[in-house]
Amino acid sequence: MYCCAWKSVRAMTCVSHVFSLGQFIKHLPCAKSHTFLRKSSQFNTHTDVAVSTTTSCFKGLSSNQQTQIHLYVNTLLQWNQKMNLTATKEADEVMERHIEDSLAILPPIKTCYNLHSNDLFDDHINLIDVGSGAGLPGLVLAIACPDWRVTLLESINKRCVFLEHVVNVTGLTNVKIVRGRAEYVHLFIWLLLVSLEQNCGHDVMYREKFDVAIARAVAEMRVLAEYCLPLVRVGGFFVAAKGHDPKEEVQNAENAVRILGGSILQISPVDSHSQYGQRTTVVCRKDHSTPQKYPREAGTPSKLPL
Repeated sequence: MYCCAWKSVRAMTCVSHVFSLGQFIKHLPCAKSHTFLRKSSQFNTHTDVAVSTTTSCFKGLSSNQQTQIHLYVNTLLQWNQKMNLTATKEADEVMERHIEDSLAILPPIKTCYNLHSNDLFDDHINLIDVGSGAGLPGLVLAIACPDWRVTLLESINKRCVFLEHVVNVTGLTNVKIVRGRAEYVHLFIWLLLVSLEQNCGHDVMYREKFDVAIARAVAEMRVLAEYCLPLVRVGGFFVAAKGHDPKEEVQNAENAVRILGGSILQISPVDSHSQYGQRTTVVCRKDHSTPQKYPREAGTPSKLPL
């Protein structure tokens, strides 16, 4: 096993799944019906949706999936002793802060598919986790949704090695690990790094190929949108996992999202089990193709956000 370089992506082999995503979502405690509140903005109308996770989503998983989650958490904590993967040090804290928050992303994805997509929601979603890091939320979603095809995009080699190890330990086979960056790298730099990095945002293998692009990162929405929306097919969704009150950040990102071919559909406050407080899921739809010049050269989206 090895991290994928310029034109080589190693696919993993699949564990048998216990039940479909539709069944999983149906029985999730946090997938109950919600009241929608409409909110107007300058460029579009999006929805604020209250999602309750007062009951553990983890308990809605099968026993096999729960075992895989525990294997992942134990491996994460072991490797965290020798490399910086997460600030959390205890298994209970990882479950509260990371696992439950990752699982809580699933109901908003299904809701947006049902309300705003021309395609019927099914179990065979093609998802990319941009800047996957320790595999959050991508690995958790891959465990919860064994029929999904999940790509973990990570630029740091040692984290890719960790992700490959977790895939082996858990027996996941619906996961592909890609070492690369979402943004465009200038040709001169690319000539130096071609053996190490993939410029996925401009690579025909990845550009506008995914049903869902997701990011659980500290970067602001304008930056995440430029990294993620070029990877999403028209009619697909970009999902950003944010903090407790991202409304101002989301408002500031509306123009950037529009330029990149999208529109903001839904802001879903999620009551987290974590002591770190409420989390929010922001969902954007890809309405038309992203202009070819995006994403821009490495570092530019952060220094000069749209």
